[in-house]
Amino acid sequence: MMEVLIDAGHELGECVLWCERTGRLLWTDIPAATLWSYSPATGRTLSWTMPERLCCFALTGSDDRLLLGLASGLAFFTFSTGKVTRICDVEADKPSTRLNDGRCDRQGRFVFGMFNQDENPKPAVGGFYRLNLDLTLERLPLPAAAIANSICFSPDGRRMYFADSQEKAILYADYNPCSAEVGPVHAFVALDAAPGEPDGSTVDAEGYVWSTRWGAGQVLRFAPDGRLDRVVELAAPQPSCPAFGGPGLSTLFVTSAHVGMTGKDRESAPLSGALFAKTLDVRGLPESRFLHR
Repeated sequence: MMEVLIDAGHELGECVLWCERTGRLLWTDIPAATLWSYSPATGRTLSWTMPERLCCFALTGSDDRLLLGLASGLAFFTFSTGKVTRICDVEADKPSTRLNDGRCDRQGRFVFGMFNQDENPKPAVGGFYRLNLDLTLERLPLPAAAIANSICFSPDGRRMYFADSQEKAILYADYNPCSAEVGPVHAFVALDAAPGEPDGSTVDAEGYVWSTRWGAGQVLRFAPDGRLDRVVELAAPQPSCPAFGGPGLSTLFVTSAHVGMTGKDRESAPLSGALFAKTLDVRGLPESRFLHR
């Protein structure tokens, strides 16, 4: 069972990342439009209010700057000044969509997908995109999604994992780490192979995929062949995103949410919205950074 690191009470905690240079954990509460950080060495927690909902983000080559995936587009954020510098809008022609999950590939390009905010069942209208190192934006040749999630890359960068949470299966595409060409799509974890819906995912140093299972209160570890290898439980039914960090990158951190839960649901799971942690016998990989030229 995972332990509570911070009983934050976030409505929708997401996109947790570890910065190995500064030794701090970063994450967002999307509806609160807030970026959070926690430094285990000092116990200090900080937060920054964003101009709109912060859905995902990436480390960059500078410890003073993040790449932001705001609801309506991409921007840079500078810690020392608090300045947000807009890069571009995304899917401005689709008022029902917002940014959702995103991570950098192994060469430092930011890959992300969209979330359709319509009522369920949601039409799959959102795309998967890549912000290249020269700040050009391109839509990737992948199926449209209602809730794009689980974006992460194999250690060698030759697989891009992704999912539409509404469809419940996890897929992967062949990915050329040099040319960034996206190849054929393959099944990885079948829609009925695990409980809950796949939300955020990360890859450890052995190439295994760790998938948070929304609705099931679990984080599952899948081998590169899709076989279920391990189950980690936590006291919140809606875990949202995993990341490895801490000394030796051997601590698994997981955000969670209480969005959509009834009062009765929250009474039975009062830690929903907390940040969880557990030290494991495996290690992660340093988070890939957006390497803007």
